[in-house]
This record gives sequence, C-alpha cells and structure tokens, in this order.
Amino acid sequence: MVRALLLAALSTFVPPVPGDPIPGNLVPGAGVAFVPPAAVATPRVPVGTAAAWDWPLAPDPAVVGVFRAPPTPWSAGHRGVDLAAAVGQPVLSAGPGRVTFSGMVAGRGVVVVLHPGSLRTSYEPIDDRVLTGTMVQTGSSLGVVAAVPGHCAPATCLHWGLRRDETYLDPLVLLGLGPPVLLPLSPR
Repeated sequence: MVRALLLAALSTFVPPVPGDPIPGNLVPGAGVAFVPPAAVATPRVPVGTAAAWDWPLAPDPAVVGVFRAPPTPWSAGHRGVDLAAAVGQPVLSAGPGRVTFSGMVAGRGVVVVLHPGSLRTSYEPIDDRVLTGTMVQTGSSLGVVAAVPGHCAPATCLHWGLRRDETYLDPLVLLGLGPPVLLPLSPR
C-alpha cells in the first residue's frame, strides 16, 4: 500500500516553487546538494510509460547540481540535474526512444531523446553524438562527455534534463529519486 501511495504521489509530482526549502533540493545559501547513496539499490519508477529507466552515466554518478524549476518559462532556474562525470565518459540513454535532436547549442553538443508519454530527456555537453532519428534503448550510447567548461567548472559534469511537453521536470523522478514525499502514518 505504501508503494502504491508513493507511486501515486510521484505520478502527480508538481515541481517545487524556487526558494521553498524542499529537502533534497539546493536551498540558496545552504550549500547542500542531494547525492544518492551508490550502495543502496534504488527502484526505477517509470513516469508515464512502462519503460525501464536508468542513469545516463555508469556507474551511478553523484548529483552535483539539483533541479530548480523556474516560476515562469523565462525565469532563472536549473532545468535539470548535473551529474559528476569524466571527459570521454560514455553518455547513455536513460530510456527507450528516438533521438529528435543531435547538434550544437551555444557551443555545446546536445542530444535530445523523445520517449513514450511525451517525455524528452536532454544531455549536454556531449561529443561523438548519435544521429538525429536514431532509435535507442535504455543504456544505448548517445556519445561521450565533452571537454567543454561549463557551470560545474573546474569539475566536469553532464547536464541531464527532462520535459513533459513544455513542462520541465526533475529527471531524478525517472529513477524514483525525486523530492521526498511525506505520507501520513496509519493509526495503530
């Protein structure tokens, strides 16, 4: 029953309002970021499909920058998560779908994959990219992490984004790692 309640809560996830102190999200000035424990097996929760989802890097990476939904489409925010990576590390598709964009945006290589249920994942910076139109499965190679300085500098990271139609979502919900959901205790 708890699993059913958790799945129901995740399927109706609404991105947090920036500035709200949501546990697991970065609060401005707090200097705290969510880093998933690598030793704990995490259930993979499908969002809108029966697809199996997985990390876009192997082994499971540390999350070094968390999702912060913008209050409006033109406002500041962080429309994805940053994952610790190494230059040249293979970038993997988080789920099955079709590559709808593979090219350069603002001097960075970007790959976008359209998944069932109107979900789109994006990956950047990425070199040696697959071609637009390529069908991919969970774990298919999309390219490699590029040696482009970014907002994780001097460290290297992969920015992983998720959208459903025009709404940005936290990609960690694909892995069952989105913001914590508090459920009421049942009386004893």
